[in-house]
Amino acid sequence: MLRRVVVTGMGLVTPLGCGTVDDPVKPVWKRLIEGQSGAGPITRFDASNLPVRIAAEVPLRKDHPDDPLAFAAEEWVEPKLIRRNEDFILYALAAADMAIRNAGLPLESDAEKNATGVMIGSGIGGLGGIADTTRLLDAKGPGRVSPFFIPSALINLSAGQVSIKYGLRGPNSSIVTACATGVHAIGDAARLVALGDADAMVAGGTEASICDIGVAGFVACKALSTGFNDRPTAASRPYDKDRDGFLMGEGAGIVVLEEYERAKARGATIYGEIAGYGLSGDAYHVTAPDPEGDGGYRAMKAALARAGLAPADIDYINAHGTSTPLGDEIELKAVERLWGDDARGLVMSSTKSATGHLLGAAGAVEAVFSLMALQEGICPPTINLDAPSVETKINLAANSAVEKPINAVLSNSFGFGGTNASLVITRV
Repeated sequence: MLRRVVVTGMGLVTPLGCGTVDDPVKPVWKRLIEGQSGAGPITRFDASNLPVRIAAEVPLRKDHPDDPLAFAAEEWVEPKLIRRNEDFILYALAAADMAIRNAGLPLESDAEKNATGVMIGSGIGGLGGIADTTRLLDAKGPGRVSPFFIPSALINLSAGQVSIKYGLRGPNSSIVTACATGVHAIGDAARLVALGDADAMVAGGTEASICDIGVAGFVACKALSTGFNDRPTAASRPYDKDRDGFLMGEGAGIVVLEEYERAKARGATIYGEIAGYGLSGDAYHVTAPDPEGDGGYRAMKAALARAGLAPADIDYINAHGTSTPLGDEIELKAVERLWGDDARGLVMSSTKSATGHLLGAAGAVEAVFSLMALQEGICPPTINLDAPSVETKINLAANSAVEKPINAVLSNSFGFGGTNASLVITRV
C-alpha cells in the first residue's frame, strides 16, 4: 500500500525576490498577488547586440540594497562554495536551506539522515559557466580551466551539494526534463516516499541560464518575446492577443516532502498533500506541443485519476502558460476538453506572467505558489492579460487575484521534447 506524502517545508528564490530565514515564501507571494512583475533589462551581461535585451532576473542585494527580498548568496552559502559553484547551485542551496528550516526537518541522527534524500533538477544547469570556460579555453589555453568547472556545471550537483551540506544519505538524484523538470522532480520524489524508499525528500528545481548563449539560443528557436524591449514588465502576457514568446526567468523552488504519519507525529506544519501525479509524452516534435494538446490532457487525466478526483474537484490550476503564441491556447484547449461543462467554475492563471519562465525551476516554483493558493484561498493573477486571444469559459484571473475556497489545485509543466507533467495537491 502506498504511503501518503505531504509538504512540510517550502523555499523560494525568484525574480520577485527570495524568501527569508523567518518567512521563506509569504513575502514573495505577497508581491505575486499584488500583480508585481520581476521583469527588467538584462544586467548579467551586455545584451545590446541581441534581439532580446530583457529578462526576469533574480534581484541581487548588491544591485538592490534597499530590497529586503533581494538575493545575497553569502546569507545562505559559505564563501568557498560561492566561489566554486554556478548560480543555479547557489539558488538551490538557498531555497533548500529555507525549506529545511521551514519544515523543522529532524536531521540529528544517522537514521534520520539515511531516510532523507534529495531530488533537485535543472533544465540546463551551468550553461553560463560552460560558455565562459569555453571562451577562457580559447583565449588562454587549458591550463586556465578551473578544477571546479565540471562539478559547478553538472546538473546533479545541485542535489549533490544540498546532500553534502546536510549529510542527507537517502536517494540522491536529479531530473532533467527541460521545462517540466520541477514538477517531475517533486512527483518522482513523492513516489520514493510513497514507496518507502525514503521518509523525507528535499525536492524541486533550479535554473540560472540568463546568459548570452542562453538568450541567443532561445532566440534562434523563436521561443522568446522580442517585441517588448522597451516595456519589459509587459513582455510576459499569457493568453493575450499580443503575446509573442516567453520571457526568460531564473531562480529555484524547493519543497520538503514527508510521509504523512511521520509528519503528523512530530507536529509538523502540513501545507498540502501530493495527491496525484501524471506524466505523458507527446511523441510529436522537438519544440512544438501536440496541436490538440493530447499530451497535456493525458498528464492531467492521469494526475486526477491517481488522486481519485474528478475535474470538478479542482478549484485552481496553475497553468504552464508560457506566453508563446502556440502553447497557451493548446493548453487551454486541453483543459477545456478534460473539464467540459465544469470549466465554467474553474480558475486558471499563469504566474509566469509575473516571474517569466524559469525553465527547469518553473514547475517547482509554481508548485509552491499552488500550495500558497491552497493555504490562502487566493488564485494568483495572470498579469498583462488585457485582450484574450480566444474566448473561454475558464476564469483566467486577468490582472487581478481571485479569492475563493480552494481544496484542491493542479499544476502543469510541459517541456521541449514533448514531456508533460501534472501535480494535484490537496488539503489534508
